[in-house]
Amino acid sequence: MNDPMSTALLTDHYELTMVQAALRSGAAGRRTVFEVFARHLPGGRRYGVVAGVGRLLDALSSFRFTDDELAFLAEHDVVDAATIDFLAGYRFSGDVYGYREGESYFPGSPIMVVHGTFAESVVLETMILSILNHDSAITSAAARMSHAAGERPLIEMGTRRTHERAAVAAARAAYIGGFATSSNLRAGFLYGVPTRGTSAHAFTLLHDSERQAFQAQIAALGPATTLLIDTYDVAEAVRTAVELAGPELGAVRIDSGDLAQAAVSVRQQLDSLGADKTRIIVTGDLDEYSIAALAAAPVDGYGVGTSLVTGSGVPTAAMVYKMVARADPDGELQPVAKRSVGKPSRGGVKAAFRRIGPDGCALAEIIVPDGPHAAQAAVTVPVNGGDTDPRDTHRPLLAPLVKDGEVVGGESVAAARDRRAASAAELPPEAHHLSRGYAAIPTVFAGPWGSP
Repeated sequence: MNDPMSTALLTDHYELTMVQAALRSGAAGRRTVFEVFARHLPGGRRYGVVAGVGRLLDALSSFRFTDDELAFLAEHDVVDAATIDFLAGYRFSGDVYGYREGESYFPGSPIMVVHGTFAESVVLETMILSILNHDSAITSAAARMSHAAGERPLIEMGTRRTHERAAVAAARAAYIGGFATSSNLRAGFLYGVPTRGTSAHAFTLLHDSERQAFQAQIAALGPATTLLIDTYDVAEAVRTAVELAGPELGAVRIDSGDLAQAAVSVRQQLDSLGADKTRIIVTGDLDEYSIAALAAAPVDGYGVGTSLVTGSGVPTAAMVYKMVARADPDGELQPVAKRSVGKPSRGGVKAAFRRIGPDGCALAEIIVPDGPHAAQAAVTVPVNGGDTDPRDTHRPLLAPLVKDGEVVGGESVAAARDRRAASAAELPPEAHHLSRGYAAIPTVFAGPWGSP
């Protein structure tokens, strides 16, 4: 479902001045290929997760310059009249291929490939990067938290810790990354993310006593509700909660203090009162490290806010959008690449495959020149100097997303969520280590690339 917001001006000023200059030089209509990739995985992480593809396809579908936006560009002399005329009729007519949402990626993975004229492709750069960088950072963090939590559910609670629109995207990204629910109702409305929520400390403080607050909540929401028990005295709150709700009390939430110690005490108390089925939910500045540290505690679920919506210290996926090919005077695509110090790129249109061993474990990301023989070429690429195993399989990673300007690769958030779980499951165990390290599998380039 589209969020009603114009997307054409979600771009940087220089994208449009490049279009103006290219229109004047006659190069604006030259065929080009742009590629999204990450030179490294920020934060010393061992894999990343692609997210935001669905939001990006929605944004691309509504990438149109309105009369008001064109008037703004003219009034502020952003571009000249000829460029205004071009933008007035702007419609992306090219093709887009990419990693499906929820797929794991590694340094150099060609996460998205945009085929089109220079003018129609370059103006998409800022929007593509802002969506993919934000959502992939959130989902990558969520995936780490999800793995640390194991079978225990995670609740996304970060809406109040970020921009109101970013919060919706973060809730969607967290769900793809393995979170079970979100507090964000807009994410539920737009994307079908399951939403949950009960009460905060303010509800308890509103009433003349904690008992009255609990009575009111149980009367409204039933005994299966979750009661917040650390407003005053935790032990007294547990006694009151069980007295009022009985053994059917759904859950209690602890939001402060030593969560592991508190969970042990509360579990013992609940069991002694006959509420042995009542779950314990913990919240309060959690991240993947504190979640992992609570693995042995009698905790049944986690609520995560600030750390999730800020990417747990890695707020961007460090993706870039670079031209890798352009048409020569004869119309044939030729590789092009940067050779900037510290920021090189590899020219050429690429195909990508995930090599999977006989045991179902991923071995490498194989990148070869695109073409009819790409799959056959990928099979022959050695990894780390070793021989290829005929039992290895090669899963293609680039899928058609847009064809002749029309979206063809749309899918549900649930499908992306399932893919994230399946892709993570095929990674080697060290991929899920929380310590800083190298990419879990190597990215192997085999072909005549346009850069060293």
